[in-house]
Formats: sequence, C-alpha cells, structure tokens
Amino acid sequence: MNDTLHFPPATGIGSLPGTDAREAAKTATGAFEDFPHLPELPARGPGADMMGRTAGLLVELYARVEPSGWRIGDRPGRDTRRARSWLGEDLDALEEFTQGYEGLLKVQAVGPWTLAASLELRNGEAALSDPGACRDLAASLAEGLRLHLDEVRRRVPGARLVLQLDEPSLTAVLRGQVRTASGYRTHRAVDRQIVEATLRDVIAVHDGADGGGPVVVHSCAPDVPFALLRRAGAAGISFDFSLLTERDDEVIGEAVEGGTRLFAGVVPGTDGPLSDPAGSVMGVRTLWRRLGLRPGLLPEAVTVTPACGLAGAFPGYARSAYAHCVRAARSLADNPE
Repeated sequence: MNDTLHFPPATGIGSLPGTDAREAAKTATGAFEDFPHLPELPARGPGADMMGRTAGLLVELYARVEPSGWRIGDRPGRDTRRARSWLGEDLDALEEFTQGYEGLLKVQAVGPWTLAASLELRNGEAALSDPGACRDLAASLAEGLRLHLDEVRRRVPGARLVLQLDEPSLTAVLRGQVRTASGYRTHRAVDRQIVEATLRDVIAVHDGADGGGPVVVHSCAPDVPFALLRRAGAAGISFDFSLLTERDDEVIGEAVEGGTRLFAGVVPGTDGPLSDPAGSVMGVRTLWRRLGLRPGLLPEAVTVTPACGLAGAFPGYARSAYAHCVRAARSLADNPE
C-alpha cells in the first residue's frame, strides 16, 4: 500500500494539552486540513491517556487502574467505562469538525508490545512476562482496533484512515530492558521474530482489510528498529528526528528507497522557542545529502510532525507547534536542497 499512497506533508502525533474535546478536534482539523488526527487528552485523567484509551478498546479483556498502573481485571469496571466514554466524546467532536471531509485521517492506539510492557497481569507483573498473555493481548487488541476503525469510518465516511501504533517501549522489549515489578530485574528480551510476527498480525487488521489503509508505527525512543517495522508491514515510521545517529543512515536510506514514509519529528514536544521553519528541517536536508538521495524525493518521502505528543505543552504552544510543522513542511517542498 505504501507504493501508491500519497501522504500529506504534515500532521500531529496524537496527544494535546487541555481537557476540551471540541477545542482539541478544532486544533487538529484546523491545523492539518489534509491530514488531521483524532486527539488524545491525557489531562482528563486515567482512561484519557494512550494506555487507558487502548485498554478501553480491548475485546474480552478488561483493565482497571491500580497505584502501579493499568492492570487486567475480570470484568469491565468504572475505569473501562470512563475510557470508553471519553473516546466517545472525542469521536463526537472529531465527527463535528470533519463533516464532508475526504482525505487521510489518522487514529492512534498503543501497539501490542508497549501494551504488553505496560499492562499488568493480576500478579502485578507486566503481561510481557507471560508469552501466552502477550498472544491473548495482541489478539484482543487486533479485534478491538478492527471495531474502532469501523466506528471511525461510520462517523467520517469520506475519510481514508491511517492507523498509528504507538510503540515507545518496543526497543526496550527487544533488548530485555523492561523492568520487573520489583524493579531489581528486567524481563528477558523477546525473540525478534515473535515481535515482528505479532506486529504483522496487528498491522494486517487495517493494512490487509477491505477498505483498510496504511499503518504507521510511532516511537519517540532512541534506536527505532526501522528494518523490523518495515518487514512487519509498516507503511510509515514516526520518530524523534533528534535521536537519530549516523548509525541509522543505512536503514533510513533503505526505508526511503523501499517506499516507507518517514514521519520526521522535528518540532519539540514541549514549550520552547521555535526556530524558523527552514531551520527546523535543516537536519532532514543534511541527512538527505549524506545519504546521497535525490532532493526532489524529500517531500515525497517525509511528513513533518512534532517530536512526540504535546500533552505536556501549553495549549498556545501546541497550536504554534502544529502551525510550525505545516510551515516547515512547506519549506521542504519549496526548497528541498
């Protein structure tokens, strides 16, 4: 799918500051007229954060909030109901601001491995500690995503949906760096083939479905496993551009030449002075020259985003950051060299 799809030049990551769903939807649809996204508002509390939202999507698995985080429970409780209620509120607001919209629309959910690293079993250990629990969790997530995407299609029938899987813990899972509940040990690394196969199965829920679309995997952690994500079927990879090193050059070059879209997080996710738009994408141009890639390919290969979600920013900065992404993307298109 990534060979034929034209991705617009800029979009957001997912989370925004504040608690007003209508204001957030207005910001996301107003700033990115050709690539809006469904906002998340973690400031509302547990259930509105990315973990809580995704826990609320699970099918035949339920989670509740404990002092240590989200934990699998026996039945849907107050926390699940709250998560689903807030998602409904966010979808209502998005539907209001996308009347008649035809184009790409991005929705986000936590991917299977960050979910397994973060969601606790009844004994308090991460689901990551139990291979069977990881399989059940991935299957539940896949079915929940299928239903969620159907609901978004029903509400915004003209849109073509892009699914973003948030996987900030993926590298830690691969390297055996996820800590146990005691904090004294780490869970053993998961075999790369198992990680890849599970991601492929979840990606196929959207990418391989009738009326489906592309899947983007997002991580603002260092050492994003580009090659593994491409093999698993990701049409795009979203990352914090400032964390790239020259070690990543080869896999980035292969990704671009293979048609994978780069969602380059070049605008800081927290309040601070913003450089001029051309300055924000200077590193992207430098990378391109280093890789010997054709400058004209830049706007065809790169979507400009914030480095990570904007939940920790002030609302005024979030609006400025979104506008800055659009201007930076225009700078890349107007002057790729």
